[in-house]
Amino acid sequence: MLINCVVYQNGTKLADIPVGQISSYISRPEAFVWVALRDATPAELEEMQHEFGLHELAVEDARHGHQRPKIEEYGASLFSVLHLVEPVPDHPGELTIGEVDVFTGSNYVLSVRNRSQKGFLGVRERCEREPELLRHGSGFVLYALMDAVVDRYFPILDELETELETIEREIFTKGRARSNIERLYDLKGRVTILKHAVAPLLEGAGKLHGGRVPHICVGVQDYFRDVVDHLSRINALIDNMRDTIGTAIQVNLAMVTIEEGEVTKRLAAWASIFAVCTAFAGIWGMNFEGMPELKWRYGYVMALGLIVFTSILLYWRFRKARWL
Repeated sequence: MLINCVVYQNGTKLADIPVGQISSYISRPEAFVWVALRDATPAELEEMQHEFGLHELAVEDARHGHQRPKIEEYGASLFSVLHLVEPVPDHPGELTIGEVDVFTGSNYVLSVRNRSQKGFLGVRERCEREPELLRHGSGFVLYALMDAVVDRYFPILDELETELETIEREIFTKGRARSNIERLYDLKGRVTILKHAVAPLLEGAGKLHGGRVPHICVGVQDYFRDVVDHLSRINALIDNMRDTIGTAIQVNLAMVTIEEGEVTKRLAAWASIFAVCTAFAGIWGMNFEGMPELKWRYGYVMALGLIVFTSILLYWRFRKARWL
C-alpha cells in the first residue's frame, strides 16, 4: 500500500506526485523522490523496480521479507534491511518483529515497511523541518530512517532492564526460584530478539562512515557515526544484560538446590526420629520368653516414656542444627 510519494529539491518539498510521474522528476538535478510503502504487494514492488531501476536481488529480498539486518551495495545504490522491534499492545511482555527495507539511490529513497503498526511520518516531518540537512539528499533520509529505528530500541531496552532488576530483587525470596527461572528464560528470549536486530545492523552501519563510504553517504558520515555510536551502546548494554541473566539463572538454580537440600534434611531428620521409635518397638515386640521386661509391672510405661524422651531429644538436636 502506498503511504506517500513526494519529490524534494534543494532540501525543500516540491509536491506530492503520483507514482507514474516518478521518472520525470528523478532526472532533475538536485532533486530526489521519497516513496513510502507499507506491506507492499509484488505488483507494487515490480512497479517501483521499473521506476527506480532497482536491482533484482534486492527486490527479491524485499518481496520475501524476513531478512537479517544488513546494508548492501548494488552499484551506486544501497539496500538496507532494518528490524522493527515493537511491544505487542494487548500482550505485555511480548515483542513483535517487523521489517523496513530501504532502497537508496542518488535521486530516490524507497522504504517498504512490513509487519509493523508504527510508521515513519515523524521522520518525514523532521526532515522537512531541517531543509539545510535535507539538502544532502537521499543519504540524509537514510540516516533519518536508521536513527528513528535505533531510537525505538532504547525504550524496549529500558523495559527489559527494569524487568531484570525486578527479578533480581526477588532472587532470594523463598519459594520464588522456579518461577524466577521461567521469567528469566522468557526475558532472555526477548533480549535475544533485540540482539539479533542490533548486532548485524551495527556491522553494516560501520560501512557508512570512515574510510571508503558509498557516494550516497558522502557529506553525512558524521550522522552515520552517531547511529553507530548508539548501536554500539545498545549492543554493549544487551551483552551486559545477557551476562546478568545468565548469572541470575545460575543463582536461582543454586537456590532450587538449596531448597531441595532443606527438604531433604527435614525428611532425614523425621526419618531418624521414627527410625529410633521403630527400633525400640521392634526390640520390645520380639516374642522371647526370657526377656526380663515382659513381666515388669511398669515396663510398658517405661518403654513408652523412653521412646517419647528419645524422640524429643532428637527433635531438639535437629532443631538446634536447623534441620527442622
